[in-house]
Formats: sequence, structure tokens, C-alpha cells
Amino acid sequence: MSKILVVDDDREIASLIGDCLYDEGYDVVLAYDGENAIENIYSNPDIEMIILDIMMPKMDGLDVCKKIREKVNCPIIFVSAKSKTLDKLLGLEIGADDYIEKPFVVEELVARVKAHLRREKRRNNIMKNIIKIGEIEIHKDSYEVYINNNLIELSTREFQLFLYLCENAGQVLSREQIFYSVWGSEFGDIGTVAVNIKSLRDKIDKENKYIKTIWGVGYKLVKAS
Repeated sequence: MSKILVVDDDREIASLIGDCLYDEGYDVVLAYDGENAIENIYSNPDIEMIILDIMMPKMDGLDVCKKIREKVNCPIIFVSAKSKTLDKLLGLEIGADDYIEKPFVVEELVARVKAHLRREKRRNNIMKNIIKIGEIEIHKDSYEVYINNNLIELSTREFQLFLYLCENAGQVLSREQIFYSVWGSEFGDIGTVAVNIKSLRDKIDKENKYIKTIWGVGYKLVKAS
């Protein structure tokens, strides 16, 4: 169940939005001014979306948005009676993801909430399948490795080997461990590991920043700064 923070100094509107979202199965937190909104954000790290009014006492929505963007990445929808194009652009430039004017159709607001949460879920699922180490990105689903956004051609076995090292970054892995985990066998030519390590270094680690040889034991991948 997604948790949504609704911030509006008009308690009637805040309750209306909150009730509609609650009926859709969302967990709703209400705040009635900017300072209260920030308090709720700090005390509820699991908030997945913020619906934020602009014109509020103590701290307006624009200031709230600028402040919380230092802490949260969740979608933010501005809901405001201010309809000037400049206000919309300013809101989007400082970190909002969407803007809807008052008076609004509740069904439209709910539809936008659902759309943003779906998009955020897809983005999070993608990020879970990407490992970043320095300037290297490993895309687990597509079996691709990028360095500074440039695709590096690896064989399937090279990719599997590098992924195994990355998923166990910081650990010293014996050649036997690597061979069993990547090649799926306890028997075979252990020297194959060294051959593929050399190939990986030639392609993605020529400066020897990441893949370290632990003499007499095996290898370790370090997250170079």
C-alpha cells in the first residue's frame, strides 16, 4: 500500500483528496502547512508521493518542494489555484513532477496519482536491475555493461563472471568459488577463470582499478572512488 502525503491549508480540500485516495486503497497522511509537511516527510521516510498546495502559510509549496528535494525522490504533484504558466514552469523546474489547477476533477487527480506511481514503480524495478560501480553500469536483465554510457561488448561468460564479482564486491573469492558459481561445475579447468579475468581487464579495467588479484587465493572487486 503506497503512502501519500497530502498538503493543503484548506482542510476541506485536504480531507476530500485524502478520502478519495483512501478509497482507492492508499495510506494517506495529511498536513495543513509547509512546516507540518516537512515534519511529516522527515518522520515518514516511506512516503511514495506528495500532493502539495502552493499557496500556504508559514512556508509555501514552492519552498517546501525545494527543501524536500534534497531528501526525497518521490513524485510531487502541485495542486494550486495559481494558473499562470510561469508558476507552472517554476514548480516543475524546482522539482515537481506534475501540476493540476484548482478547481479540479477528483477523478483526474486520482488518475494522475496512479500514473505517477506506476511510472515510479517501473523506474525502481529497472534500477534494482542495474549495478553501478564507479563509471561502470551493469544491466542485469539485458546482459549489458556500459562505461561512461558506452556499451562494452562482453561474451555471455564474461558478463556472468563480472556480474558475480560485482554482486560480491569487497569479498575475496577463490578461483574455485568463481568457477563453481559462474561455470556451474566443481570440475574443469580452473585456469579458465584467469583467462576470462584477463579478458575482462582488457575490456573494462585496463587501469586495474576494480579487479584485484589476491595472490595465492583468487580475486576481489573493489569499488574504486
